[in-house]
Amino acid sequence: MVPLSFANHLFHVVAPAALYWPAQKALLVADLHLEKASFYARQGQMLPPYDSRATLDELAVLIAASGAEKVFCLGDNYHDDEGEARLESEAANLLSQLTQNAQWIWVSGNHDRDVSGLWGGDVMAEWVGDGLALRHEATADTTLPEISGHFHPKLRVPVRGRHVSRRCFVKAEKHLIMPAFGALTGGLEANHPAIETAVMGPAEAVIAVREKLVRFDLGFAPAQPQSQQEPMQKAQLALPLAIANN
Repeated sequence: MVPLSFANHLFHVVAPAALYWPAQKALLVADLHLEKASFYARQGQMLPPYDSRATLDELAVLIAASGAEKVFCLGDNYHDDEGEARLESEAANLLSQLTQNAQWIWVSGNHDRDVSGLWGGDVMAEWVGDGLALRHEATADTTLPEISGHFHPKLRVPVRGRHVSRRCFVKAEKHLIMPAFGALTGGLEANHPAIETAVMGPAEAVIAVREKLVRFDLGFAPAQPQSQQEPMQKAQLALPLAIANN
């Protein structure tokens, strides 16, 4: 576990895309995108149909290792609105066991607005408590510090003549954007303009490497009135060899 502070709260990075919140005894993940493979199979693109099981198996291991009594899933829990009912039997059985053994909160996302908690758990548009908001998509003008998902941030930079890509957290003054947890999820570059618009100010990419946090300034400019905004040059990211070797 690697400590990560945000908005005067202590969290621990317990996996490339998961946080443990000791004060709530809770595990936080985002963007499981369960049943993504079966969604694509319906479109004629055949992928191995084991993504849901792999995602939930990894989640089960983290719950057991952290001792979490509560789980927050921050939206896009299923890849589409029909994914919840389509969840294959072994994955559904595992999910039912997990939701029986922990307090489970499903935050709905843009991919699964109709998530119902068919396999257990409580569903809500967002969770607010302890001075924080947990929601799917970052709100630029949020009044509360928030933790969200949606963007699947990753860091990809050249190292030793090749490109190295890692899932990362994006941390700003009032925003902590989580990477995607799902087995088949892709990612958006952490310094993408869409993420800059969402956080409305300076931010950094954060990756846990060898029991410590490594941070990268994303070069986002402070928020300005629309009339004063000018094209911004992104800061050049440098990736330490520690990540390349991890």
